[in-house]
Amino acid sequence: MASARRDTSPEKSRPSVFWLLGGVVEPLTAIFAKIEIENPEKLPREGSYVLAPNHYSNFDPMVVAVAVWRIGRAPSFMAKESLFRVPVLGWALRATRMVPVSRSSSASAARDTIRGSEQLVKDGRGVVVYPEGTLTRDPDLWPMRGKTGAVRLALAGGVPLVPMAQWGVQEIMPRYGKLRLWPLRRRVRVVLGDPVDIVAHGADLTRPATLVAATDLLMDRIAELLGPLREGTPPAQRWNPSAHGQNETGRLES
Repeated sequence: MASARRDTSPEKSRPSVFWLLGGVVEPLTAIFAKIEIENPEKLPREGSYVLAPNHYSNFDPMVVAVAVWRIGRAPSFMAKESLFRVPVLGWALRATRMVPVSRSSSASAARDTIRGSEQLVKDGRGVVVYPEGTLTRDPDLWPMRGKTGAVRLALAGGVPLVPMAQWGVQEIMPRYGKLRLWPLRRRVRVVLGDPVDIVAHGADLTRPATLVAATDLLMDRIAELLGPLREGTPPAQRWNPSAHGQNETGRLES
């Protein structure tokens, strides 16, 4: 297993609010999770990227953020545009360079994608996008069907789309469950894969069907990375919430 590289990227070496957050979030997360990172070199040391991890616990964004920070990049996530108007929280989101997205309409979402990708390229930074859009609905916690946001953002900016899989967080906080305080430092494994060449697979912002196909490919790559971590074989087809009468977003009621 390859450990996270410790060389400091230009992004991480510049003083920023991430230094303060890293000093708080990293040791706090380390109380609960012993994070092991495989293939950290897959994340670009410099320049823009879109990182696409699986999502199955409300605690796993902490693990993803710490992993990205340890690799040497400053972690930024997509966040609802409305949150940027909340006092204090809005300042924190802007200070940590989170990317606002609108859920009001497809037209607004498309404009946000273009603006977000342009800003990423201009700043030379990366962003974490959960392609599933919410915690997986798959009963066995495998990645479910993805949404096209991650593919759109990477394609619009012409930046690498890097798949990530992580496993073990469900032992710290189950999906929709409470934080388990004991035992401490449970093992959590994180692995990064080669960037997905969505252009070679025909992804085109003007043709929605190609974006769906590229997203399916991305989700397959994430599932393939997750299989060895779980010592299991991912299902051939990604779970489709609508086919099972489930809402696409929000809390899944059992």
